[in-house]
Order: sequence, then C-alpha cells, then structure tokens
Amino acid sequence: MNYKEAIINKIKKYNRIIIHRHVRPDPDAYGSQVGLAEILRSSFPEKEVFVVGDDDLGLSFLATMDEVTDDKYTQALVIVCDTANKARIADHRFDTAKEIIKIDHHPEVDVYGDISWIDTTASSTSEMIYELFKAEASQGLNMPDNAAKLLYGGIIGDTGRFLFPSTTQKTFQYAAELASYNFDRSQLYNDLYKTSVNIARLKGYILQHFTVTSHGVSAIKITKEILQKYHLTSEQTSSIVGILGDIEGIKAWVIFVEEDDLIRVRLRSKGPVINEIAAKFNGGGHPLASGATIYAWEDSEKVIDELEKACQNT
Repeated sequence: MNYKEAIINKIKKYNRIIIHRHVRPDPDAYGSQVGLAEILRSSFPEKEVFVVGDDDLGLSFLATMDEVTDDKYTQALVIVCDTANKARIADHRFDTAKEIIKIDHHPEVDVYGDISWIDTTASSTSEMIYELFKAEASQGLNMPDNAAKLLYGGIIGDTGRFLFPSTTQKTFQYAAELASYNFDRSQLYNDLYKTSVNIARLKGYILQHFTVTSHGVSAIKITKEILQKYHLTSEQTSSIVGILGDIEGIKAWVIFVEEDDLIRVRLRSKGPVINEIAAKFNGGGHPLASGATIYAWEDSEKVIDELEKACQNT
C-alpha cells in the first residue's frame, strides 16, 4: 500500500482536519503535528486545519494549540502524529472523528486508524512528514518556512542533534534540505537547548547522587520534595533525561520523577533493549529510549532489577 498517496487522497476529501500528538510532548511531537498543519494550511487554504493538545510552556516558542469545540469533530478527519498507543494521545476526542490517520515511527503498541503509516526505521515522525511532502509535492503541497523549521526541530530533537543510532543517511539528507529554507537555525537550537538556572542546579544534584551497579545500571530518584527545593515541575525535568548518557561504565539509566499520584519513569540505554521493560510498567517507546509509570517507590526497585537483567545479558 502506498501510504503517502492514500493519506493525501484522504486529506483532499475533507474540509476539516484536526491533528493530534502525544501527551507530554517533545520537539518531534510538536514538529510533526504543527509542521504537518502548516503544510496543509499553505497547500489547502480553503480547509480548516487545527492542532490540539495541552500547550507545553517549554515548547511554546514552536507553536500554540487551537481551541476546538466538540462539534468540530463530527465530520472531521483526525491525524494522530508520533503516538503508538491510544492512551497517550493528547485530547481523547480524536475517537469521535469520522476517520483517523496514524503517522508514527514508534514500534506499534495499539492498532488504530483507518490508515496507519508506521515506519520504525525513521528517525522521527517529523522525518516522515517531510517524506510525505517530498513524495506528494506534485499533488499541490507547499512547504512554508515555518513548517521546515518545525520539522527540522523535530528531527534534531528526536536524534539528539544527530547523535542517536536512529540517525541515517536519509536523516542527514532531509535535514540538509530543510535547512535550505528561510529560518534561523541558531535561534532554534538556542530555544530547544537553553537551560534554566533551576534545571542546571538539579543537574548538579543528579550528578552528585546517581548510583551505578556493577552491571552498568544507573538510577536517580527525584522526589516531590526535591522538585520543590529546586522550584521545578515534573514536566520541566524532561530535559535532564540524557544527563547520565556520557558517563563511563553506564549501559542504561533510569530517572524516577515523583508527581502527585504517580512516579514518572524515564528510561534510556546505550545498547540493552528497554522498551520491553517499559511495557511491563505501563509504558513503551523505542528500544533505547522509553517511558513508563509506577505508583509506589517500592516498584522502582523492580524497574532497576529489570534493567539489571537486560544489562547483564549484553
């Protein structure tokens, strides 16, 4: 099946398109969602195109979400970007749309969508959106500069500035093509990677208190009291997940962040597969980058034990 052609043909049939992404968004979620919206708005100005989900203050420089009433969904096409399972789709009204398209680069968790285009070889969903544009440009698609900026930001975000193994020759090619559009790449980098004083101090705390096991598993627990001490919210700590990745001897690491009624589990790896571990704890993701959720601190030891087994076998 030619997914890209089928997606554009479906888009052409609808006057109203509502684009979703996952909760707790990252640059790729925003980049693919809003980048696609900008392409469609420029290409089909007669259509209504909306983006929905909670606004993320840390990514507000990229875009702000639209207010959409329930009745807008009745005859709408919904496109869900960068989300493997239904529970993580921001704004559950997606299920009330007439038809749904899924575009994602994560390993499939939930089967959903009238059209489901999944490419786990892609570095990011933003890369897939650019591929969609390239493949179907003859169908009247335009790439405004702001869309190029958003897709470029999504790619560099999900590849760790092209350092992660998901980066391919195609990724570099697409990034180079997007960089030819008129936007300020230096400012985009500054906005994506700037660090507040409070986050910098939390990083200092982590580097002083992390543990490492004999098999190369590192862990750090950030309680609500620590968050209060550094005047941070759980959402603001998303930028510190890679901090332990450059430390010698660490094969995989986990950062636990306590919220009011749950504990966020952020998992990363240099080799051992961790998305299967995340799936055991209400989560999922990529083989080397995943997230999960636990509800009691005693369960954190179970997560660490699972990481130990994975690292021991590599």
